[in-house]
Amino acid sequence: MTLTDLQQKLKDRIRVAASEIFGVELDQLNVDQPPKPELGDLAFPVSFELAKLVKQKTGEKQNPRVIAEQLKARLEDVDEVERVEIAGAGYINVFFDRARLLSLIARPELTGRGPAEDERPKKMVEHTSINPNKAAHIGHVRNAVLGDTFVRILQAAGDRVEVQNYIDNTGVQVADVVIGFIHLQKMDLDQIKALDALLTKDYPFDYYCWDLYTKVGLFYRDGNPSGDISPAQAKLRSDVLHAIEAGDNPVAELADYVATRNVECILDTMERLGIRYDLLARESDILHLHFWERAFELMKQTGVIRYETEGRHAGCWVMPFESHTGTDEHESDKIIVRSNGTVTYTGKDIAYQLWKLGRLGLDFHYNVFRTYRDGHVLWVTTTDAEAETRAGVDRPHFGGGVTVYNVIDSRQSYPQDIVARGVAAVVPEIGDDASVHFSYEMVALSPAACEELGIELSDEDRARPYIEMSGRKGLGVKADDLINQLEAGALAEVEKRNPELADSDKKATAHEVAVAALRYFLLKFTRNTVIAFDFKEALSFEGETGPYCQYAAVRTNSIFRKLGRETVHEADSLLESLAQDAEAQQRVAEVLAGERGTEIWSLLMLTQQLDDVIVQCRKSAEPANLAKYTFSLARTFSRFYHDHRILTEKDVVRRAVLIAVTKVVRARLTAALGILGINVPDQM
Repeated sequence: MTLTDLQQKLKDRIRVAASEIFGVELDQLNVDQPPKPELGDLAFPVSFELAKLVKQKTGEKQNPRVIAEQLKARLEDVDEVERVEIAGAGYINVFFDRARLLSLIARPELTGRGPAEDERPKKMVEHTSINPNKAAHIGHVRNAVLGDTFVRILQAAGDRVEVQNYIDNTGVQVADVVIGFIHLQKMDLDQIKALDALLTKDYPFDYYCWDLYTKVGLFYRDGNPSGDISPAQAKLRSDVLHAIEAGDNPVAELADYVATRNVECILDTMERLGIRYDLLARESDILHLHFWERAFELMKQTGVIRYETEGRHAGCWVMPFESHTGTDEHESDKIIVRSNGTVTYTGKDIAYQLWKLGRLGLDFHYNVFRTYRDGHVLWVTTTDAEAETRAGVDRPHFGGGVTVYNVIDSRQSYPQDIVARGVAAVVPEIGDDASVHFSYEMVALSPAACEELGIELSDEDRARPYIEMSGRKGLGVKADDLINQLEAGALAEVEKRNPELADSDKKATAHEVAVAALRYFLLKFTRNTVIAFDFKEALSFEGETGPYCQYAAVRTNSIFRKLGRETVHEADSLLESLAQDAEAQQRVAEVLAGERGTEIWSLLMLTQQLDDVIVQCRKSAEPANLAKYTFSLARTFSRFYHDHRILTEKDVVRRAVLIAVTKVVRARLTAALGILGINVPDQM
């Protein structure tokens, strides 16, 4: 049993009592946690709501305290409840039978089978979605970590989730790298493939493209004091874009190779952080399978877009939404088809969103892109109708979600609003909440982090709180470089703490610590917070960090290794006998009584909040709440460990209680870390 189960049991009792005694049905039933343990374990303010409902029904005024007294009797005969007290004007404070509840909570949790996969409504999360023109950077990592963690939260809450990674392989960024290869490097596809074969692990293909993309940015600015692209360069870019979108030509073939190789490199980077996907949805397939034409017709039929014949957008198809009208910053976001005939990101995303929600009436063809070591299959969209047959692997049904979460930074809030409103206008029955913009602020680097990564800074930059990055200007840090630097720092700490470990074990542990440091740092801030990443802060084994939380879980494992199976079995047996042994039950109750006992009990109650935290994070779409809870649990356990002699306790009953609580902490802390994407190594 969990605290959530017990809460539900008590709520059911109150609902039945409200119906039988007062003839009132309760839809919402809130439960509070008293600020101090001596005030109870749970508090129900239901008497006040019942008083209002009874008066509405009968016209008679009811005293909430009298109502509370009538409900009290229905709760007192619950086995896990020690007593019920009425406080103030009518609060119902419930005190648990600590010994009995401990014995129930400490038992191995049995999880029943949930509904079949295809019986649950599907939620879809699109995250990462990096332009496949160069290596991933730290800003992309925040997107991926947020998205991946939210997926884990949804899954922990019992949702069926499909994870997608949108591949914009026909966009401007890919076109610019293609221009770099063809017009600056003077390379054709065969030469690019030959170059790719010569590149090393330390300087892979996506790194080469990173540097090339910077050169293209300099090429555009060269000779243009204003920094604007020249008409000739704009035409070159437009011609390449048209060729890529059209497909079936040498430029498109070259672009496809470049984009695909960058995707492979990016997937390798994300795999280092434990981040995976179910489907890569390619923009080129949205175009070539006529998703866009279908969406275009639907938008015209429903009057969502109109053709402009005059003014600044003459020749364009636009969405005439009133908000931000006349604002230069957002006018371009309303353009769906440019005057040159190319489709904007907004237009293609509306088509993609309609497909994700199962409202387009068309589908992709699919192929296997990658099979991970554990057998998980990553699929990719394709225009090849026979690809799936050749793959020889059964695939899941993609698309058709009831809710779509799009993890995209806050600077894209207005375009995302246009997409959501466009989709809702085409298919109004889906509701306004079917497409959710899961927004977040940018991540920058602290000046100290820049210096550790070898980024040269001016005196003015060093005085700033953080340094913003720009891929086009080449100012930034590649995700793999960041992870490598974290692993190096973690390895130094692991070697200092565990010099006896084998080198392979040291490196494996350092990797897990580095991942914990990075993921937790990116998650502990709320999504609307600008982050300045700092190596020293992230890698610290003290304070609110991933390694600190990780170390607390490692310590729980170490405790059980030192206790040994026999001692743990004795403790388990004692707790299992509580139901039949009144004397043992009394002795456990004594251990959990008083100030020291309440400290132990408070830790146990904290472990039981995980389920509620997951539900809250699911509802608010804010993973930071789970990170905060995990740190709170780790910190509270650390205090418990220092205050109570788990390993050397001589009193058999007290030792059994301490072991039982530690076992629950281990399970809940490991689970919380797992949802954050953090593994627990054997040693740190």
